[in-house]
Amino acid sequence: PDRGPRAPRKRRTDAAMPARDQLETAFLPLPGSAPAEWRIEPGLTAYPEALAFMEARAEAIRTDAAAELVWLVEHPPLYTAGTSARRQDLIEPDRFPVFAAGRGGEYTYHGPGQRVAYVMLDLKRRREDVRLFVASLEEWIIRTLARFNVRGERREDRVGVWVVRPDKPPLHGRPAEDKIAAIGIRLRKWVSFHGIAINVEPDLAHYGGIVPCGISEHGVTSLVDLGLPVTMADLDIALKAAFEEVFGPLS
Repeated sequence: PDRGPRAPRKRRTDAAMPARDQLETAFLPLPGSAPAEWRIEPGLTAYPEALAFMEARAEAIRTDAAAELVWLVEHPPLYTAGTSARRQDLIEPDRFPVFAAGRGGEYTYHGPGQRVAYVMLDLKRRREDVRLFVASLEEWIIRTLARFNVRGERREDRVGVWVVRPDKPPLHGRPAEDKIAAIGIRLRKWVSFHGIAINVEPDLAHYGGIVPCGISEHGVTSLVDLGLPVTMADLDIALKAAFEEVFGPLS
């Protein structure tokens, strides 16, 4: 399949379908599989170049010509539109370049100070289960944030990772919460590409040109916005350790 799953709008009511936070989020490869490659790209990576690279690498993984890859990048300021993006959610179309990403989801922002981790994994060597894969990506983020004493949480009706903000006014009688990490994936022949984005210290005002992920009632935050002086290098160390817990060894 060539898929770009979007965030569900409504909570599932099927009793046979457990919530994502009830899934066993171990997404390990088959015994004897080669470790995934871990690569950190210096500087800022142009988005079209990233797309072209992921397309080629995913095809190489499918034909066993390359190992699985986790590719860590930063982008210059830009917006990307997922397959479910709505035109009205692009509030300032001329603010930054806008790219059709081909991934699942809606509009999001990428820019300096945000760690983007593109995840190119062969689900045939792991589990052919898209929902479990998304839950495992969330688990990876949650475990990474926990290393900085940040409690990241899932929401069944919203893909991504959220933090409760008791320092902000409640919303509809419930504690305010902000999104700290986004997820958008695509599968081609059961090889994944695109991935996750965690806010370390981006300019949060740049989110003002879109309705992030189509959700207007909640805000966005970052590790530095939460009062944590975390560097990108700090985050990368935590990401690598947490990835190996959820997805297995890296090279």
